[in-house]
Amino acid sequence: MTDHKPPTAEAISNGETHAAPTSIAQQYDLLPKLIPNLDRHLTFPLLEFLSGLDGDESSEVLKAKYELLKQTNMTDYVASLWQEINDSDDVPEEFLKKREEVLQRLSLFTEETKTIDELLNDESVVSNLRSDKVANLKFLEQQHGVTIQMVDMLYDYGRFQYSCGSYANAAHLLDQFRILSTDNDKASSASWGKLAADILTTNWEVVMEEVNKVKESIDTKLFNNPLAQLEHRTWLIHWTLFPFFNYEPARDTITEMLFSPSFINTIQTNCPWILRYLAAAVITNRSRTRNTGAYQKQLKDLVRVVRQEGYEYNDPVTEFVKALYVDFDFEEAQKKLGEAEEVLKGDFFLSATADAFVEAARHLISESYCKIHERIDIKDLSARLGLNHDEGEKWIVNLIRDTRMDGKLDYKEGTVLMNHPANSVYQQVIERTKGSFFRTSVL
Repeated sequence: MTDHKPPTAEAISNGETHAAPTSIAQQYDLLPKLIPNLDRHLTFPLLEFLSGLDGDESSEVLKAKYELLKQTNMTDYVASLWQEINDSDDVPEEFLKKREEVLQRLSLFTEETKTIDELLNDESVVSNLRSDKVANLKFLEQQHGVTIQMVDMLYDYGRFQYSCGSYANAAHLLDQFRILSTDNDKASSASWGKLAADILTTNWEVVMEEVNKVKESIDTKLFNNPLAQLEHRTWLIHWTLFPFFNYEPARDTITEMLFSPSFINTIQTNCPWILRYLAAAVITNRSRTRNTGAYQKQLKDLVRVVRQEGYEYNDPVTEFVKALYVDFDFEEAQKKLGEAEEVLKGDFFLSATADAFVEAARHLISESYCKIHERIDIKDLSARLGLNHDEGEKWIVNLIRDTRMDGKLDYKEGTVLMNHPANSVYQQVIERTKGSFFRTSVL
Protein backbone atom coordinates (compact mmCIF):
# COMPACT_ATOMS: atom_id res chain seq x y z
CA MET A 1 0.00 0.00 0.00
CA THR A 2 2.88 2.40 0.72
CA ASP A 3 3.97 2.31 -2.92
CA HIS A 4 0.50 3.39 -3.96
CA LYS A 5 -0.02 6.08 -1.33
CA PRO A 6 -1.84 8.96 -3.07
CA PRO A 7 -0.35 12.46 -2.97
CA THR A 8 -1.79 14.95 -0.52
CA ALA A 9 -4.01 17.85 -1.62
CA GLU A 10 -1.09 20.15 -0.85
CA ALA A 11 1.13 18.13 -3.17
CA ILE A 12 -1.41 18.45 -5.97
CA SER A 13 -1.67 22.22 -5.62
CA ASN A 14 2.13 22.54 -5.42
CA GLY A 15 2.53 20.63 -8.66
CA GLU A 16 4.32 17.66 -7.10
CA THR A 17 2.24 15.19 -9.10
CA HIS A 18 4.04 16.30 -12.26
CA ALA A 19 7.25 14.87 -13.57
CA ALA A 20 10.21 17.18 -14.15
CA PRO A 21 9.43 19.61 -16.98
CA THR A 22 10.35 18.15 -20.34
CA SER A 23 8.58 20.67 -22.58
CA ILE A 24 7.57 24.31 -22.79
CA ALA A 25 3.96 23.31 -21.98
CA GLN A 26 5.00 21.54 -18.77
CA GLN A 27 7.39 24.32 -17.81
CA TYR A 28 4.57 26.87 -17.94
CA ASP A 29 1.82 24.59 -16.62
CA LEU A 30 -0.60 26.67 -14.53
CA LEU A 31 -2.37 23.75 -12.85
CA PRO A 32 -0.66 24.31 -9.46
CA LYS A 33 -1.82 27.94 -9.49
CA LEU A 34 -5.37 27.19 -10.68
CA ILE A 35 -6.23 24.35 -8.29
CA PRO A 36 -6.28 26.42 -5.05
CA ASN A 37 -8.89 28.69 -6.65
CA LEU A 38 -11.20 25.94 -7.91
CA ASP A 39 -13.66 23.59 -6.26
CA ARG A 40 -12.43 19.97 -6.25
CA HIS A 41 -15.18 18.98 -8.71
CA LEU A 42 -14.11 21.79 -11.07
CA THR A 43 -10.52 20.59 -10.81
CA PHE A 44 -11.40 17.10 -12.04
CA PRO A 45 -11.87 18.07 -15.74
CA LEU A 46 -8.37 19.61 -15.67
CA LEU A 47 -6.89 16.33 -14.44
CA GLU A 48 -8.88 14.44 -17.08
CA PHE A 49 -7.37 16.71 -19.74
CA LEU A 50 -3.90 16.16 -18.29
CA SER A 51 -4.32 12.39 -18.48
CA GLY A 52 -5.39 12.66 -22.12
CA LEU A 53 -2.37 14.68 -23.27
CA ASP A 54 -0.06 11.66 -23.42
CA GLY A 55 -2.79 9.27 -24.49
CA ASP A 56 -2.04 6.97 -21.54
CA GLU A 57 -2.98 7.94 -18.00
CA SER A 58 0.05 8.16 -15.71
CA SER A 59 0.01 6.73 -12.20
CA GLU A 60 0.63 10.24 -10.80
CA VAL A 61 -2.52 11.62 -12.42
CA LEU A 62 -4.50 8.57 -11.35
CA LYS A 63 -3.40 9.07 -7.75
CA ALA A 64 -4.19 12.78 -7.99
CA LYS A 65 -7.75 11.95 -9.09
CA TYR A 66 -8.13 9.56 -6.19
CA GLU A 67 -6.82 12.10 -3.69
CA LEU A 68 -9.11 14.76 -5.16
CA LEU A 69 -12.33 12.75 -5.01
CA LYS A 70 -11.92 10.42 -2.04
CA GLN A 71 -13.62 12.94 0.28
CA THR A 72 -16.70 13.12 -1.96
CA ASN A 73 -19.69 10.78 -2.10
CA MET A 74 -18.76 9.48 -5.57
CA THR A 75 -18.05 6.12 -3.94
CA ASP A 76 -18.29 3.84 -6.98
CA TYR A 77 -15.89 5.95 -9.06
CA VAL A 78 -13.44 6.40 -6.16
CA ALA A 79 -13.47 2.62 -5.60
CA SER A 80 -12.68 2.03 -9.28
CA LEU A 81 -9.75 4.47 -9.02
CA TRP A 82 -8.45 2.55 -5.99
CA GLN A 83 -8.67 -0.69 -7.96
CA GLU A 84 -6.66 0.81 -10.83
CA ILE A 85 -4.01 2.26 -8.52
CA ASN A 86 -3.61 -1.04 -6.65
CA ASP A 87 -4.16 -3.28 -9.69
CA SER A 88 -6.83 -5.19 -7.82
CA ASP A 89 -10.25 -6.63 -8.66
CA ASP A 90 -11.36 -6.52 -5.04
CA VAL A 91 -13.14 -3.55 -3.47
CA PRO A 92 -12.16 -2.78 0.15
CA GLU A 93 -14.87 -3.01 2.77
CA GLU A 94 -14.61 0.70 3.59
CA PHE A 95 -15.89 1.62 0.12
CA LEU A 96 -18.82 -0.80 0.30
CA LYS A 97 -19.72 0.52 3.75
CA LYS A 98 -19.57 4.14 2.60
CA ARG A 99 -21.70 3.29 -0.45
CA GLU A 100 -24.44 1.92 1.82
CA GLU A 101 -24.26 5.03 4.00
CA VAL A 102 -24.60 7.29 0.95
CA LEU A 103 -27.64 5.38 -0.31
CA GLN A 104 -29.27 5.55 3.13
CA ARG A 105 -28.69 9.31 3.41
CA LEU A 106 -29.98 9.79 -0.12
CA SER A 107 -33.20 7.98 0.75
CA LEU A 108 -33.55 10.01 3.95
CA PHE A 109 -33.00 13.35 2.18
CA THR A 110 -35.52 12.42 -0.52
CA GLU A 111 -38.16 11.64 2.08
CA GLU A 112 -37.52 14.76 4.20
CA THR A 113 -37.58 17.19 1.26
CA LYS A 114 -40.50 15.57 -0.56
CA THR A 115 -43.14 17.95 0.81
CA ILE A 116 -41.33 21.23 0.12
CA ASP A 117 -40.08 20.02 -3.27
CA GLU A 118 -43.65 19.22 -4.35
CA LEU A 119 -44.85 22.63 -3.13
CA LEU A 120 -42.16 24.49 -5.09
CA ASN A 121 -43.11 22.57 -8.22
CA ASP A 122 -46.79 23.38 -7.78
CA GLU A 123 -47.69 26.31 -10.04
CA SER A 124 -50.59 27.38 -7.82
CA VAL A 125 -48.17 27.74 -4.88
CA VAL A 126 -45.32 29.36 -6.82
CA SER A 127 -47.68 31.96 -8.32
CA ASN A 128 -48.37 33.28 -4.78
CA LEU A 129 -44.67 33.83 -3.98
CA ARG A 130 -43.27 37.35 -4.05
CA SER A 131 -39.82 38.94 -3.97
CA ASP A 132 -40.10 39.33 -0.18
CA LYS A 133 -38.57 36.14 1.27
CA VAL A 134 -39.89 36.78 4.80
CA ALA A 135 -43.43 37.10 3.46
CA ASN A 136 -42.97 33.95 1.36
CA LEU A 137 -41.84 31.93 4.37
CA LYS A 138 -44.77 33.21 6.42
CA PHE A 139 -47.20 32.29 3.62
CA LEU A 140 -45.75 28.78 3.23
CA GLU A 141 -45.71 28.26 7.00
CA GLN A 142 -49.31 29.35 7.47
CA GLN A 143 -50.76 27.68 4.41
CA HIS A 144 -48.58 24.57 4.02
CA GLY A 145 -46.72 24.02 7.27
CA VAL A 146 -43.26 24.75 5.86
CA THR A 147 -40.56 25.43 8.50
CA ILE A 148 -37.09 26.99 8.40
CA GLN A 149 -35.65 23.53 9.01
CA MET A 150 -37.37 22.21 5.89
CA VAL A 151 -35.88 25.06 3.83
CA ASP A 152 -32.40 24.39 5.25
CA MET A 153 -32.84 20.75 4.35
CA LEU A 154 -32.92 21.79 0.67
CA TYR A 155 -29.47 23.34 1.13
CA ASP A 156 -28.07 20.22 2.81
CA TYR A 157 -29.62 17.95 0.18
CA GLY A 158 -28.25 20.12 -2.63
CA ARG A 159 -24.73 19.92 -1.19
CA PHE A 160 -25.12 16.16 -0.78
CA GLN A 161 -26.23 15.71 -4.40
CA TYR A 162 -23.28 17.85 -5.54
CA SER A 163 -20.88 15.65 -3.55
CA CYS A 164 -22.42 12.61 -5.26
CA GLY A 165 -21.76 14.12 -8.69
CA SER A 166 -25.48 14.67 -9.40
CA TYR A 167 -24.89 18.23 -10.56
CA ALA A 168 -28.22 18.89 -12.28
CA ASN A 169 -30.15 17.83 -9.14
CA ALA A 170 -27.81 19.90 -6.98
CA ALA A 171 -28.39 23.01 -9.10
CA HIS A 172 -32.17 22.54 -8.86
CA LEU A 173 -32.16 22.11 -5.07
CA LEU A 174 -29.79 25.00 -4.38
CA ASP A 175 -31.89 27.26 -6.58
CA GLN A 176 -35.03 26.32 -4.65
CA PHE A 177 -33.21 27.04 -1.40
CA ARG A 178 -32.16 30.53 -2.60
CA ILE A 179 -35.76 31.40 -3.42
CA LEU A 180 -36.82 30.98 0.20
CA SER A 181 -33.81 31.36 2.46
CA THR A 182 -33.24 34.53 4.48
CA ASP A 183 -29.79 33.33 5.60
CA ASN A 184 -27.45 35.52 3.51
CA ASP A 185 -24.35 33.43 4.16
CA LYS A 186 -26.02 30.19 3.13
CA ALA A 187 -27.69 31.88 0.14
CA SER A 188 -24.26 33.11 -1.02
CA SER A 189 -22.81 29.63 -0.57
CA ALA A 190 -25.76 28.20 -2.52
CA SER A 191 -25.06 30.65 -5.37
CA TRP A 192 -21.46 29.45 -5.63
CA GLY A 193 -22.65 25.84 -5.49
CA LYS A 194 -25.21 26.39 -8.22
CA LEU A 195 -22.63 28.16 -10.38
CA ALA A 196 -20.26 25.18 -10.04
CA ALA A 197 -23.06 22.69 -10.75
CA ASP A 198 -24.16 24.59 -13.87
CA ILE A 199 -20.55 24.73 -15.11
CA LEU A 200 -20.21 20.97 -14.70
CA THR A 201 -23.45 20.39 -16.63
CA THR A 202 -22.14 22.81 -19.32
CA ASN A 203 -25.36 24.82 -19.14
CA TRP A 204 -23.50 27.91 -20.34
CA GLU A 205 -26.42 30.28 -20.76
CA VAL A 206 -27.49 29.69 -17.16
CA VAL A 207 -23.84 29.84 -16.07
CA MET A 208 -23.55 33.40 -17.34
CA GLU A 209 -26.70 34.36 -15.44
CA GLU A 210 -25.15 32.91 -12.27
CA VAL A 211 -21.85 34.71 -12.93
CA ASN A 212 -23.72 38.03 -12.99
CA LYS A 213 -25.55 37.15 -9.75
CA VAL A 214 -22.33 36.23 -7.96
CA LYS A 215 -20.58 39.35 -9.28
CA GLU A 216 -23.44 41.54 -8.08
CA SER A 217 -23.36 39.83 -4.68
CA ILE A 218 -19.61 40.50 -4.36
CA ASP A 219 -20.06 44.16 -5.30
CA THR A 220 -23.01 44.85 -2.99
CA LYS A 221 -22.89 42.49 -0.01
CA LEU A 222 -19.13 42.63 0.53
CA PHE A 223 -18.61 46.32 -0.20
CA ASN A 224 -17.41 46.96 3.37
CA ASN A 225 -14.93 44.05 3.32
CA PRO A 226 -12.24 44.70 0.66
CA LEU A 227 -10.23 41.59 1.55
CA ALA A 228 -13.26 39.33 1.12
CA GLN A 229 -14.07 41.07 -2.17
CA LEU A 230 -10.53 40.41 -3.40
CA GLU A 231 -10.76 36.75 -2.45
CA HIS A 232 -14.21 36.22 -3.98
CA ARG A 233 -13.31 38.06 -7.19
CA THR A 234 -10.23 35.86 -7.49
CA TRP A 235 -12.42 32.77 -7.27
CA LEU A 236 -14.92 34.16 -9.76
CA ILE A 237 -12.17 35.00 -12.25
CA HIS A 238 -10.94 31.41 -12.18
CA TRP A 239 -14.43 29.91 -12.38
CA THR A 240 -15.36 32.07 -15.37
CA LEU A 241 -12.51 30.51 -17.36
CA PHE A 242 -14.88 27.61 -18.08
CA PRO A 243 -17.51 29.62 -20.02
CA PHE A 244 -14.82 32.07 -21.25
CA PHE A 245 -13.42 29.61 -23.77
CA ASN A 246 -16.32 27.18 -24.13
CA TYR A 247 -19.25 29.51 -24.82
CA GLU A 248 -18.81 31.97 -27.68
CA PRO A 249 -21.43 34.54 -26.54
CA ALA A 250 -19.66 34.82 -23.17
CA ARG A 251 -16.30 35.87 -24.64
CA ASP A 252 -16.99 39.59 -24.98
CA THR A 253 -18.92 39.84 -21.72
CA ILE A 254 -16.19 38.19 -19.65
CA THR A 255 -13.42 40.12 -21.43
CA GLU A 256 -15.13 43.39 -20.53
CA MET A 257 -15.61 42.21 -16.95
CA LEU A 258 -11.93 41.30 -16.56
CA PHE A 259 -10.84 44.67 -17.94
CA SER A 260 -13.08 46.54 -15.48
CA PRO A 261 -11.06 48.39 -12.79
CA SER A 262 -12.02 46.12 -9.87
CA PHE A 263 -11.23 42.89 -11.73
CA ILE A 264 -8.04 44.01 -13.50
CA ASN A 265 -6.84 45.20 -10.08
CA THR A 266 -7.63 41.75 -8.66
CA ILE A 267 -5.67 40.08 -11.45
CA GLN A 268 -2.65 42.32 -10.90
CA THR A 269 -2.81 41.88 -7.12
CA ASN A 270 -3.77 38.25 -6.63
CA CYS A 271 -3.56 36.20 -9.85
CA PRO A 272 -1.32 37.69 -12.59
CA TRP A 273 -1.23 34.32 -14.39
CA ILE A 274 -4.76 35.10 -15.63
CA LEU A 275 -3.02 37.48 -18.07
CA ARG A 276 -2.35 34.42 -20.23
CA TYR A 277 -6.08 33.88 -20.70
CA LEU A 278 -6.84 37.57 -21.11
CA ALA A 279 -4.10 37.90 -23.74
CA ALA A 280 -5.34 34.83 -25.61
CA ALA A 281 -8.91 36.17 -25.57
CA VAL A 282 -7.94 39.64 -26.81
CA ILE A 283 -5.70 38.32 -29.59
CA THR A 284 -8.24 35.77 -30.85
CA ASN A 285 -10.97 38.44 -30.65
CA ARG A 286 -9.25 40.19 -33.55
CA SER A 287 -11.15 38.13 -36.12
CA ARG A 288 -14.38 38.07 -34.10
CA THR A 289 -15.12 41.64 -33.16
CA ARG A 290 -16.65 44.21 -35.49
CA ASN A 291 -15.99 47.08 -33.14
CA THR A 292 -12.45 48.10 -34.10
CA GLY A 293 -12.32 50.92 -31.56
CA ALA A 294 -13.24 48.66 -28.64
CA TYR A 295 -10.72 46.06 -29.78
CA GLN A 296 -7.91 48.61 -30.03
CA LYS A 297 -8.71 49.84 -26.51
CA GLN A 298 -8.59 46.29 -25.14
CA LEU A 299 -5.29 45.70 -26.93
CA LYS A 300 -3.80 48.90 -25.46
CA ASP A 301 -5.01 47.96 -21.98
CA LEU A 302 -3.57 44.47 -22.38
CA VAL A 303 -0.17 45.81 -23.47
CA ARG A 304 -0.13 48.22 -20.52
CA VAL A 305 -0.90 45.52 -17.96
CA VAL A 306 1.52 43.00 -19.50
CA ARG A 307 4.28 45.61 -19.36
CA GLN A 308 3.46 46.52 -15.75
CA GLU A 309 3.28 42.91 -14.53
CA GLY A 310 6.27 41.56 -16.47
CA TYR A 311 8.32 41.39 -13.28
CA GLU A 312 5.57 39.41 -11.52
CA TYR A 313 4.47 36.95 -14.22
CA ASN A 314 5.40 36.02 -17.77
CA ASP A 315 5.00 33.11 -20.12
CA PRO A 316 5.33 32.74 -23.93
CA VAL A 317 1.85 34.23 -24.48
CA THR A 318 2.50 37.43 -22.50
CA GLU A 319 6.10 37.56 -23.80
CA PHE A 320 4.73 37.50 -27.36
CA VAL A 321 2.62 40.57 -26.54
CA LYS A 322 5.64 42.29 -24.99
CA ALA A 323 7.97 41.46 -27.89
CA LEU A 324 5.49 42.73 -30.49
CA TYR A 325 4.03 45.83 -28.83
CA VAL A 326 6.61 46.94 -26.26
CA ASP A 327 9.98 45.95 -27.74
CA PHE A 328 8.89 45.80 -31.43
CA ASP A 329 11.18 42.79 -31.76
CA PHE A 330 9.69 40.76 -34.61
CA GLU A 331 12.20 37.91 -34.40
CA GLU A 332 11.50 37.48 -30.69
CA ALA A 333 7.76 37.71 -31.34
CA GLN A 334 7.99 34.91 -33.90
CA LYS A 335 10.01 32.77 -31.47
CA LYS A 336 7.52 33.36 -28.65
CA LEU A 337 4.59 32.62 -30.97
CA GLY A 338 5.99 29.13 -31.59
CA GLU A 339 6.39 28.58 -27.86
CA ALA A 340 2.94 30.06 -27.14
CA GLU A 341 1.32 27.60 -29.55
CA GLU A 342 2.80 24.69 -27.59
CA VAL A 343 1.76 26.22 -24.26
CA LEU A 344 -1.81 26.77 -25.48
CA LYS A 345 -2.14 23.20 -26.72
CA GLY A 346 -1.14 21.99 -23.26
CA ASP A 347 -3.61 24.25 -21.45
CA PHE A 348 -7.05 22.83 -20.62
CA PHE A 349 -8.86 26.11 -21.26
CA LEU A 350 -6.91 27.23 -24.34
CA SER A 351 -6.16 24.04 -26.27
CA ALA A 352 -9.13 24.51 -28.61
CA THR A 353 -8.14 28.10 -29.44
CA ALA A 354 -4.46 27.40 -30.25
CA ASP A 355 -4.93 27.50 -34.05
CA ALA A 356 -7.09 30.64 -33.92
CA PHE A 357 -4.50 32.30 -31.68
CA VAL A 358 -1.63 31.55 -34.09
CA GLU A 359 -3.66 32.80 -37.05
CA ALA A 360 -4.64 36.05 -35.31
CA ALA A 361 -1.09 36.54 -33.96
CA ARG A 362 0.35 36.27 -37.47
CA HIS A 363 -2.05 38.97 -38.61
CA LEU A 364 -0.92 41.22 -35.77
CA ILE A 365 2.76 40.62 -36.59
CA SER A 366 2.10 41.40 -40.26
CA GLU A 367 0.12 44.55 -39.50
CA SER A 368 2.77 45.90 -37.13
CA TYR A 369 5.58 45.02 -39.56
CA CYS A 370 3.83 46.72 -42.47
CA LYS A 371 3.09 49.85 -40.45
CA ILE A 372 6.76 50.57 -39.69
CA HIS A 373 8.34 49.52 -43.01
CA GLU A 374 8.01 51.11 -46.43
CA ARG A 375 9.64 48.32 -48.42
CA ILE A 376 8.96 44.76 -47.32
CA ASP A 377 10.76 41.68 -48.56
CA ILE A 378 8.16 38.93 -48.98
CA LYS A 379 10.71 36.19 -48.29
CA ASP A 380 11.79 37.87 -45.05
CA LEU A 381 8.26 38.45 -43.80
CA SER A 382 7.26 34.88 -44.73
CA ALA A 383 10.14 33.56 -42.64
CA ARG A 384 9.03 35.68 -39.68
CA LEU A 385 5.54 34.23 -39.99
CA GLY A 386 6.78 30.66 -40.32
CA LEU A 387 5.46 30.33 -43.90
CA ASN A 388 7.08 29.38 -47.19
CA HIS A 389 7.41 31.99 -49.99
CA ASP A 390 4.16 31.11 -51.81
CA GLU A 391 2.13 30.95 -48.58
CA GLY A 392 3.67 34.23 -47.45
CA GLU A 393 2.79 35.92 -50.73
CA LYS A 394 -0.86 34.83 -50.47
CA TRP A 395 -0.88 35.88 -46.82
CA ILE A 396 0.33 39.40 -47.58
CA VAL A 397 -2.13 39.84 -50.48
CA ASN A 398 -5.02 38.81 -48.22
CA LEU A 399 -3.75 41.03 -45.41
CA ILE A 400 -3.59 44.13 -47.64
CA ARG A 401 -7.08 43.37 -48.96
CA ASP A 402 -8.64 42.67 -45.53
CA THR A 403 -7.05 45.59 -43.68
CA ARG A 404 -7.30 47.99 -46.63
CA MET A 405 -3.69 49.07 -46.20
CA ASP A 406 -2.17 51.12 -49.02
CA GLY A 407 0.37 48.67 -50.44
CA LYS A 408 1.59 47.57 -53.86
CA LEU A 409 2.94 44.09 -54.55
CA ASP A 410 6.01 43.89 -56.86
CA TYR A 411 6.12 40.26 -58.01
CA LYS A 412 9.32 40.81 -60.02
CA GLU A 413 11.29 42.16 -57.05
CA GLY A 414 9.50 39.99 -54.52
CA THR A 415 8.64 43.01 -52.39
CA VAL A 416 5.69 45.01 -51.15
CA LEU A 417 5.81 48.80 -51.26
CA MET A 418 3.81 50.41 -48.47
CA ASN A 419 2.51 53.93 -48.76
CA HIS A 420 2.47 55.70 -45.39
CA PRO A 421 1.11 59.21 -45.95
CA ALA A 422 2.46 61.71 -43.45
CA ASN A 423 -0.06 63.07 -40.95
CA SER A 424 -0.78 66.78 -41.01
CA VAL A 425 0.48 68.92 -38.15
CA TYR A 426 -3.07 69.14 -36.83
CA GLN A 427 -3.48 65.35 -36.82
CA GLN A 428 -0.14 64.91 -35.03
CA VAL A 429 -1.27 67.33 -32.31
CA ILE A 430 -4.53 65.38 -31.91
CA GLU A 431 -2.69 62.06 -31.65
CA ARG A 432 -0.19 63.42 -29.11
CA THR A 433 -3.05 64.84 -27.05
CA LYS A 434 -4.78 61.46 -27.07
CA GLY A 435 -1.54 59.79 -25.97
CA SER A 436 -1.06 62.27 -23.14
CA PHE A 437 -4.64 61.77 -21.96
CA PHE A 438 -4.21 57.97 -21.99
CA ARG A 439 -0.96 58.12 -19.98
CA THR A 440 -2.54 60.53 -17.51
CA SER A 441 -5.55 58.25 -17.00
CA VAL A 442 -3.19 55.29 -16.41
CA LEU A 443 -1.29 57.26 -13.75
